Amino acid sequence: MRSLNRLKWLHAFEAAARHGSFTGAAEELGVTPAAVGQLVRSLEEWVGHPLLTRTRSGKKRLMVVTEAQDALKEITDGLDKLESGLKKLRGRRARSVIVVTASQVLVMNWLMSRLNLFAEHHEDIDLRLDVSDKHIDLAHGEADIGIRCGPGNWPGLHATWIMDEEAVVVCSPLILKAGQEADCDWLNKQKLIYDDTPHPGANMPSWSGVLDTIGYGHVSQNSLHINSTSAVILAALGGRGVAIVRRALVQQSIDSGQLLQLYPSFKWPLTWSYYMVRSEHALSRPEVQIFHDWMLEYQHSLSSNTPA
Repeated sequence: MRSLNRLKWLHAFEAAARHGSFTGAAEELGVTPAAVGQLVRSLEEWVGHPLLTRTRSGKKRLMVVTEAQDALKEITDGLDKLESGLKKLRGRRARSVIVVTASQVLVMNWLMSRLNLFAEHHEDIDLRLDVSDKHIDLAHGEADIGIRCGPGNWPGLHATWIMDEEAVVVCSPLILKAGQEADCDWLNKQKLIYDDTPHPGANMPSWSGVLDTIGYGHVSQNSLHINSTSAVILAALGGRGVAIVRRALVQQSIDSGQLLQLYPSFKWPLTWSYYMVRSEHALSRPEVQIFHDWMLEYQHSLSSNTPA
């Protein structure tokens, strides 16, 4: 009976033996050195004796024990045959696949249009979207590349800046008719929508800060608190009130006239920006590099065409 459920152990052992270190194996496999070490230890526990000896110096810090060298050769040959067999299964119809992850609100209001354009220009690459409001573990290969808005310093990952972000004040034309001014009297009659989603360190303006900036001071405390940015945008689109949101998430709605940007002469820049985030291993794949470079080039073209 084949113990194929132990392939991860064998893969980690073969890579560690070939590189002579858990670090080198981790870079190849796209995981952490600690993860490689744990997989190798699991294999050692199963066979009942050590497979690698650890040294404190030299380029190769791991050496295969004599008893395991013949087995290692067969394991290497077996893994090579498995890879060859997988390639034959895919054959000429093989297509490259990229798994992209982002939050639901970013996918709906910013990313999806870009993914559609990328697909039109790269028909040989399949895109798979992992939508999650929690950060997917990119370091361990749960996705190839992520689009995140944040400070840009996620441990163990490489982040490429895409663009900066700012907050804007928006409402639906359902509550601000053509020719009507969004003055203090008008705002005093509106419901203020509060986005209670945490933005730690982003310098996201509060309603009190916005009112102070535009010089309106105190207005009615008629308010609606929502702990979901996507729901805040939906409430604004539905005419439920006036909201403070990140520009990138509503720019399409502003351009289409579904939302109106209020007080455009005032600026509320955030300390968060948008980044493409990935592991070192992921970007070594040609298709991921293609997606990464295309996104940068496309965003640069948009910025170049934006009036100053």
